[in-house]
Amino acid sequence: MRAYLLFALKRLLQLTAVVFAGVSAAFFISRLSPISPVESIIGRVSGNSSFSPQAIESLRSTLNELFGLNIPLHEQYFNFLGRLIVGDLGPSLIAFPTPAMQLVMLALPWTVGLLTVSIIITWLLGNILGGLAGYYQNSRLLKAFGVLAIGVQPIPYYIVAFLMVIIFGFLWPVLPISGGFSMNVRPGWTPQFILSILHHSILPATSLVLVGMGTWFLGMRSLVSNIVTEDYVTYAEIAGVKEERIVGSYVIRNALVPQLTALAMALGGIFSGTIITEQVFSYPGLGTLLIRAVNGGDSTLVLAVSSVAVIAVASAIFVIDMIHPLLDPRVKVE
Repeated sequence: MRAYLLFALKRLLQLTAVVFAGVSAAFFISRLSPISPVESIIGRVSGNSSFSPQAIESLRSTLNELFGLNIPLHEQYFNFLGRLIVGDLGPSLIAFPTPAMQLVMLALPWTVGLLTVSIIITWLLGNILGGLAGYYQNSRLLKAFGVLAIGVQPIPYYIVAFLMVIIFGFLWPVLPISGGFSMNVRPGWTPQFILSILHHSILPATSLVLVGMGTWFLGMRSLVSNIVTEDYVTYAEIAGVKEERIVGSYVIRNALVPQLTALAMALGGIFSGTIITEQVFSYPGLGTLLIRAVNGGDSTLVLAVSSVAVIAVASAIFVIDMIHPLLDPRVKVE
């Protein structure tokens, strides 16, 4: 137990370093953007009304102070770190004066829900079917699925999303292609609202599952193809162990451990795919919010979304790292 606690402490320190590096990179990249939130506001205000040069200059000075841009860059950076710790990065430009973090917290459950459901379905189906394909190598059905997985796996998430919009939105309009729930349903913990959310999430989740499942299928099939030649599998077959137990306990179970590690490494890419998919389906998650912030020149909101995304992905990887030694006793934690 002591060794595991030391292992957890090391991983926690790594998590802190990764989050610090990620949010720092997000801050400096946002400051390199040619779009100034102050000039964006001034452009909108002056375009609708006539202001004197003195009034515009006074407005510019006030806005620079409001967004913390009237101080040196290093002071802005330390102010950003301090405000990030307390969860207040300032007001959003596109929804002024609503705090940027409040908008992020409203969008975060949609992305987390979509990402969690799609990852669980993708990982389980891909690994189970891949494990069966690796063990039953003469199955025509599983061979056909392998060919399909090879064909779908290289396709980007957004291409599959666009195809599903065309098929189920125009050619065969049976599923909603935009939004998170129906406009005529009142938000709340009611059966109608929950069913509406599930109905609207079918296409975004399916597009993520179709692309992601091929990767896990091919990886698992390759792992199992090697495991079935191991001595302990051969001995189990000779000893008359039931085939279902060999597949489940001897083969797939051992092959899942490296797949769990691969899941931690792939989380960043899956999260990026979710953001793009949300934009295609106008899903009210972080992806849609991020695109709105970029188009509106809202650097505060872009920074808030980026920081939360870094923290969320790094934390998910940390949790997987903590589970790994518990599933595989061969992993040393010293």
